[in-house]
Amino acid sequence: MRSAIAADLRALLAESEVVDAPAELQTYAYDASFLTQLQPHPPDVAVIARSTDDVRRVVRYAFERDIPITPRGAATGQTGGSVALLGGIVLSLNAMNRILEIDVPNMQVFCEPGVVHAKLNERLAQHKLIFPPDPGSSKMATVGGMASTNAHGMRAVKYGPTSAWVLGLEVVLPDGELIETGSVGSRAKQSSAGLELTKLIVGAEGVLGVITRLRLKLMPIPPARAIVLSLFDVLENAGQAVQAVFQGGISPSAVEILDERCIKAVNLYRPNLSLPDAQALILFEADGNPPGVRWDAEMMSELVRPYARSVEWSDEPTRIAALWEARSVVGAAAGMLRPGSNRAYCGEDLCVPVARIPETLRAIQDISARHGIPIATYGHIGGGGLHPGHLIDGRNPDEVRRVLQVADEIHELALRMGGTTTGEHGVGATRAPFMAREHGPALEVMRRIKRALDPKGIMNPAKIFPSDLPVEQVPRGSEGPVGMPANAEVDYG
Repeated sequence: MRSAIAADLRALLAESEVVDAPAELQTYAYDASFLTQLQPHPPDVAVIARSTDDVRRVVRYAFERDIPITPRGAATGQTGGSVALLGGIVLSLNAMNRILEIDVPNMQVFCEPGVVHAKLNERLAQHKLIFPPDPGSSKMATVGGMASTNAHGMRAVKYGPTSAWVLGLEVVLPDGELIETGSVGSRAKQSSAGLELTKLIVGAEGVLGVITRLRLKLMPIPPARAIVLSLFDVLENAGQAVQAVFQGGISPSAVEILDERCIKAVNLYRPNLSLPDAQALILFEADGNPPGVRWDAEMMSELVRPYARSVEWSDEPTRIAALWEARSVVGAAAGMLRPGSNRAYCGEDLCVPVARIPETLRAIQDISARHGIPIATYGHIGGGGLHPGHLIDGRNPDEVRRVLQVADEIHELALRMGGTTTGEHGVGATRAPFMAREHGPALEVMRRIKRALDPKGIMNPAKIFPSDLPVEQVPRGSEGPVGMPANAEVDYG
């Protein structure tokens, strides 16, 4: 089957765009998820698309022959979402990485899905513009992947998720038809014309079609920033401080938390940062015009002070950069807590009501102690998003078994707290078993939409919907090294 598919695709595409050598296909068998570390899933064939026409040819071919097709960007996702769990064709979009046009007067940009987030903002900065969604993996994440999972990130508390900044899409539907959402040829920044197809595709994780072009809304780079560093000896006080800031009428551009273990990890990883020990550290950021930023920073400091052990604020660029460096390296630093360990990316993206974050953090610590798996937790406390980092010896089958139990319990905890199993990383395959409980009858409505657009079920199957999952989704154990190195230079979320 593999050789026949590859031969057919070579007749449709350039020779170099079709990958079918077994060794090369192994590179498409993984994303950053623990699921695919445990059980890689190489596709039958991979295609490196370089244009919308390439995508349409591949999708039409797959549709006519009922072959599963899995869109893939940078593969930094942690849910198995870009891996071909049922085989078939992986359609790699990271070579479609052109910034097509920066429309400065209308403050929008047209680009292909493989454009890396950080590179996009580097180009936009030349025009004093910015695309505000800010995933922790900015140097790797592609805007197509961000749209597919509706990425949130550190500044979503003020600027919202990716969906708020996508004005229109070019999408290849599962039968190969090409559509443009957000009104054909439009450069308007808003519209009430018809159903919101753009928002239907954003966050759909590739199960409804393949994004081949994006029209993104931009904003001017805020001229000033300030940061407030607050330390807490009681977790409950940290949660109350966040609520006090919002109730005080302040809209921070970011509110980030590091727990006690994360602080220790950062200090081991970057001793020069010398973060003070505390049960929790929260960074509040303000941005905007200089007088307003100073006022916000001073006001946040006063609002937080009754709950914190210490509070300081600064609008000095070097101090801001140092404190954000502490936040940015925490994902990589976590491994310092247990040298030689692997970070298992599973149960890594819950989101709960802000008022229940202290309770949730304590519950995560209890789960960690009960299963003997060290967990360092950080996240976007302003929106309730938390990212637990589980550290294991991937060569130890018992630790693999226990960390999978930890992930299950964290997902259960999120639902029990009135939250969600994924605040921003998406469902993929890893959280599909929880979707019926999380959505109830609404999940079947999603399924009906999927069937209407993808009647053959070929587009990114075995994602989101639990009934599509392979019977043997994840082995509860392993016979060899698994997991991503804990000191990998990544910070997802």
